[in-house]
Amino acid sequence: MTRKLAAPLLRETLARMPAHFEHEVAVLRISVAALMTTTWVSRFLKVEKGVDLVLLPGHTQGDVAVIEKRFGVRTEKGPKDLRQIPEHFGLAAARADYGAHDVTILAEINNAPGFAVVEILRRARAFGDEGADVIDVGCSKGQPFANLAEVVSALRAEGHRVSVDSFDAAEIRTAVGAGAELVLSVNASNLELARELGATVVVIPDFGKGLDSLYRSIDRLSHWGVRFLVDPVLEPIGFGAAESLYRYYEVRRRFPKAEMLMGIANLTELTEADSTGVTALLLGYCQELGIRHVLTTAEIPWARGAVREADIARRLMHYAVTKKALPKHVDSRLLTTRDAAVSVYREAELREMQRQITDLDFRIFTDGERIHVFNAERFVSGTEISELFAALDVAEASHAFYLGKELSKASLALQLGKSYRQEGPLDWGYLSSAESDAGPHGWRESRLRASRERADRRRAAGRQKKRN
Repeated sequence: MTRKLAAPLLRETLARMPAHFEHEVAVLRISVAALMTTTWVSRFLKVEKGVDLVLLPGHTQGDVAVIEKRFGVRTEKGPKDLRQIPEHFGLAAARADYGAHDVTILAEINNAPGFAVVEILRRARAFGDEGADVIDVGCSKGQPFANLAEVVSALRAEGHRVSVDSFDAAEIRTAVGAGAELVLSVNASNLELARELGATVVVIPDFGKGLDSLYRSIDRLSHWGVRFLVDPVLEPIGFGAAESLYRYYEVRRRFPKAEMLMGIANLTELTEADSTGVTALLLGYCQELGIRHVLTTAEIPWARGAVREADIARRLMHYAVTKKALPKHVDSRLLTTRDAAVSVYREAELREMQRQITDLDFRIFTDGERIHVFNAERFVSGTEISELFAALDVAEASHAFYLGKELSKASLALQLGKSYRQEGPLDWGYLSSAESDAGPHGWRESRLRASRERADRRRAAGRQKKRN
């Protein structure tokens, strides 16, 4: 289903799509996309017998159940850009089998002794909502943690699995006694403690020493029957990152069935780069190597989404490794500053579109290099917002507000190489949030109000002309 103005381009797109099903385009006579709701569509749409699916434009407002109830046909909202319809259908089968994972995410609350219990619980809930499976209570060396037992008990009471990050024997005993199931970390300096805990421990190399020290600790823990995860320790770039990645590979080669953990924060937090790509690569490495636990933090500004990113990445990499498929064109949520595909419109297509319209509402498009703005009377193109705005000759405050907002968004899309869609937000991957349409000052309302005001003035001018 589409609007009259978009119908030719939709038919052209469908004609090029290698579809294995029959389809037809239902054109509804509506010009303003902001007015399209499922309730309105249900009143005017006609669905013939034999239809299996009704695909609505992605920007349609409202619940599709309204249409499904009326016609008894499955109804979905498609992509907001009609040129992505072939991709929408092509990925449907893949995405139906997508989302499984086998990596456990530990989210660390750094410097936990410095926070009140209520703040620790708030952070734990947020991490849980973002995909964390275990809340890691990060102790601070030399800083007393008088209410550690209270913190662990409170986390357990809210249903969280808990680990404790400390080398202090007293803190470890307290946390395990209160319900912590995992201890980070042990080596030769405190290995004997592991025998009495009854909890799983993470074993690391001795400080300043190599894999041989790790192997000795593994042997002793195995002899004692202590449950453990192996962490060869990921080092920051410039401090042995490449060699440490090799250590994980070597441990896996020597212990093919050992449970392993990687703390990825030494790269996500200590590399001044967006953490999305770093997290994706590390989770891919873990998936291939069978590392089933990752520890992450979300302290530094560029890594504030590290837990959510790890949750998305573990699903994407599980799909890629188990399906023997590239980790692309399945889940684009880790693309935040770039888009998976950029939809552009040729100027010739836009000129043809202009010939079909009769109103003065401005349409805004980008072609990857320039912004194009047109209505029935004018067509302007360029890259400088101020020049475009001046050429449009807009005086109404509400209309100017709307155009300023849309032109700024179109300019940003050009700068970053993203798809621009009028009356919709840019795609920021997992960071995206729907723009609000509510309230008398919403941008949709601004546009509609400006359109009504222009129509009223045209009618008034026409009446004045007749009187004269």
